[in-house]
Amino acid sequence: MNGHQPGGTAGPRLLGIYLNDHLAGATAGSELARRAAVSQGGTPVGAVLARLAREVTQDRAALVEIMTALGVTVRQYKAGLAWLSEKAARLKPNGRIGARSPLSLLEELELMRLGVEGKAASWRTLRRLAERDPRLDSRQLDDLIERARSQSETLEELRVNTAEGLVQLELSAPGR
Repeated sequence: MNGHQPGGTAGPRLLGIYLNDHLAGATAGSELARRAAVSQGGTPVGAVLARLAREVTQDRAALVEIMTALGVTVRQYKAGLAWLSEKAARLKPNGRIGARSPLSLLEELELMRLGVEGKAASWRTLRRLAERDPRLDSRQLDDLIERARSQSETLEELRVNTAEGLVQLELSAPGR
């Protein structure tokens, strides 16, 4: 058996792998969004990131519900490895000892945006599947697609503003 059903659509095994991979990404994304929000706590950016972190966590829960509806087993080891990888990524050298680099927020925003784009792609894939599979709720997927679009736009605005702030910081640095 080649893992495909007639007509070239992925079989349940491949769908399970696909969704578990996205669940791993959602796990890492939830942790990253939470960390970014905490790092910016008490600021307007922190408030926006806290909202995004809540939404990303809700999106992860929606994915688990969809997996359950499709009869896909959640592979905890994948989510666990993603969680651990996100924690390990915090250990990367940033040119500062015991403090966040000014670049940290910019890099976090870029990673979160990439994650949201990947999530949106998975929602669109599932939306197409919903046309043939009554276990999937098309309206829920439409809402998830729209929320991912909004998240992406918000993250891009934050990213641009952060990058502009870093340029200004660099231009005003002594020795320039």
